[in-house]
Amino acid sequence: MSAEVTLLGVRHHGPGSARAVAAALEQLRPDAVLIEGPPEADPIVGLAAGKDMVPPVALLAHAVDDPARAAFWPYAEFSPEWVAIRYGLDAGVPVRFIDLPAAYGLAEEPGEPEEPGEPGEPAGTEQDGRTDERPGDPIGMLAEAAGCDDPERWWEDVIEHRAPGTDALAPFAAVAEAMAALREGGAAAGPAARRDDLREAYMRQQVRAAKRAGHRRIAVVCGAFHVPALAAMPTAAHDRAVLAGLPKKVRTDITWVPWTHRRLSQQSGYGAGIVSPGWYHHLFTTPGDPLPLWLTRAAELLRAEDHPVSSAHVIEAVRLARTLAVVRERPLAGLTETVDAVRSVMCDGSDVALALVHDRLVTGDALGEVPDGAPAVPLQRDLARLQRSLRLKPAVDPRELDLDLRKENDAARSRLLHRLRLFGIDWGVPSRSAVNSTGTFRESWRLHWQPEFAVRVVEAAQWGTTVEDAAAGRAVGAARAAVELTELTALVEACLLAGLTDALPAVMRVLADCAALDTDVAQLAGALPALVRALRYGDVRGTDHGALGEVAAGLADRICVGLPPACTGLDAAGAEAMRGRLDEVHGAIGLLEPVGGLADRWAATLRALARREPAGGPATGVPGLLRGRAVRLLLDDGRLDSEEAGRRLGLVLSVASAPADAAGWVEGFLTGGGALLLHDPRLLALLDEWLTAVPAEVFTDVLPLLRRTFSALEAGVRNTVGSRVAAGPLGAEPAAEAGTGPELDPARADAAVPVVALLLGLPGCPVHPGGPARIPRQADGRNT
Repeated sequence: MSAEVTLLGVRHHGPGSARAVAAALEQLRPDAVLIEGPPEADPIVGLAAGKDMVPPVALLAHAVDDPARAAFWPYAEFSPEWVAIRYGLDAGVPVRFIDLPAAYGLAEEPGEPEEPGEPGEPAGTEQDGRTDERPGDPIGMLAEAAGCDDPERWWEDVIEHRAPGTDALAPFAAVAEAMAALREGGAAAGPAARRDDLREAYMRQQVRAAKRAGHRRIAVVCGAFHVPALAAMPTAAHDRAVLAGLPKKVRTDITWVPWTHRRLSQQSGYGAGIVSPGWYHHLFTTPGDPLPLWLTRAAELLRAEDHPVSSAHVIEAVRLARTLAVVRERPLAGLTETVDAVRSVMCDGSDVALALVHDRLVTGDALGEVPDGAPAVPLQRDLARLQRSLRLKPAVDPRELDLDLRKENDAARSRLLHRLRLFGIDWGVPSRSAVNSTGTFRESWRLHWQPEFAVRVVEAAQWGTTVEDAAAGRAVGAARAAVELTELTALVEACLLAGLTDALPAVMRVLADCAALDTDVAQLAGALPALVRALRYGDVRGTDHGALGEVAAGLADRICVGLPPACTGLDAAGAEAMRGRLDEVHGAIGLLEPVGGLADRWAATLRALARREPAGGPATGVPGLLRGRAVRLLLDDGRLDSEEAGRRLGLVLSVASAPADAAGWVEGFLTGGGALLLHDPRLLALLDEWLTAVPAEVFTDVLPLLRRTFSALEAGVRNTVGSRVAAGPLGAEPAAEAGTGPELDPARADAAVPVVALLLGLPGCPVHPGGPARIPRQADGRNT
């Protein structure tokens, strides 16, 4: 008795095809089910039978020696292949994958990229019954022959909305006949056609092997385009000759990984031929008329986002969608009619509200699950263990996570997220918390799990078998490959945040060597803030950072020595960049412990920088932007009084200084706050006098600098400065403004001091039972 082979040509991820396959298998009752897919997955296909396997899922194959070379085969609940897999496992019949092994596809040269249309298939392979590289679109050609200008709409009407009839095999016979007619035009040429020939020859060989194994009723589920090639079986010798040109296999591992509906969508970049996986899932899983329930879910979603949608809207939307289907001569309301009804009835024509429905319901955020027994590298198992113990379940929906590093579990969560970021898994990205806090004990993250992280976990397995070991190995490797000092300081900071105490000494040795050899002050200045942040955040994490403090102090000393010469001869762009570095270094040194007079040495450096007047042009002088900034930093630190600052401003704004240099000095001096112009009228008067004396021919040159300077000031400061200039002479004390008294009453001020001190947490101003706390006063009697 000869074996009976039934070819079920499908469109991948089509709910109509999935329903048709289920009905056909029930009618055929095959004793073997062959499915287009990687044969390496045969040993693990049985995992799909358990309740712990929840689609969407994907087969992930990767080269053992090069995990970055990987491929995916995604399956949703409405995928015909998934229906066939579950049928075979439930019926207890063999389920085999018969496509060309992934070991051949992954052996291709890197210059032959995989086709992004359907993950897991080599370039040019079929995507939903068609091939992007193959000339012509089979479904488009069939739709055109049927007189329809929209291939997706035609396929949806003919297949996806069709319920199985009395003869479940009739649709497959019709599709096979149509595909045979399309392929009668002759053999296509090119790499895509060559790859199809190899795949089809291998599939025919697997069908022959199933016959030799004694199976009598064989069901083959494959892309519709391949059906004619599998139906016309040439000789086995012919297929062996075709397969003789295959490349050498590479060692390959394969496993199941969770997938998402969003990754099944073409919009996501990992397209699988469908733009509406959420809609297709609803069509497949909803018995009867799917329209009312889907529109009810849309109304529920919009109501949750505070849109005024009622049950009357749902009823009217159902009526409108069905009416549109009749007007457009469609058998049932499809996605187009349903979306049009939602836009008109529920969203009042707003595309903003409609985008929410598209994102949540049309595309969807379903995340699959795989059982713990699925093959996995040790690193993946350790990551899963940490996710369970720390109660950090991967979720496809982005969410905010606030951590208190004083709590042991939150600190462990922080270390895990930082370690994953070291080898490229940005599951968590640092974000700004809604809770305002300047303390170092709080961290805020935005969590968003992506399915392709599974590949990065496999890639990172080369660094270690646990998350900690892999992160440490990756950090050491990155340190040895780093060429910039800033890379190393950022890496040290990452190691401290990740709690990688074993990796830190090796990274610190590389950092110390690089810092000792680096003579670029700009590089040193860019590296110091990251080191100081690492020291600061290390305190709350209980990290031993003695060596780090020594390196930071050494960098600070070298910056103090080399900064003034490094600021000489800079152009405008270089001066602007150095100004940013100057501010960062100033803040970093302020956070360092005052050991060995570092703060005094830094103040001396700023004084030296402020004294370097231009001499002979930019090639031999320090730009005014940096000199003015140095004076302002000294003034803010109390190492320069306002009288000396005014004297320096007067010198810069004298006729002996070039207007452009003076404007740059003013910009550096006022950056970060212009309130000092209000507190010291002399400074404002000097500035006003200089500005009115600038010659007309130079004024247009300095105007952009002045505009940029004053636009950065606070709005209140700008308004007050403008009103004072308009009020008249600026040399005298300003008149009392509305709402302010002519003089502060010390007794009334002292009465408020305890409350202010309590609110600000000032240790120097305690609340005494015997009377109000006193605060220091300046020589003129004003409160400091």
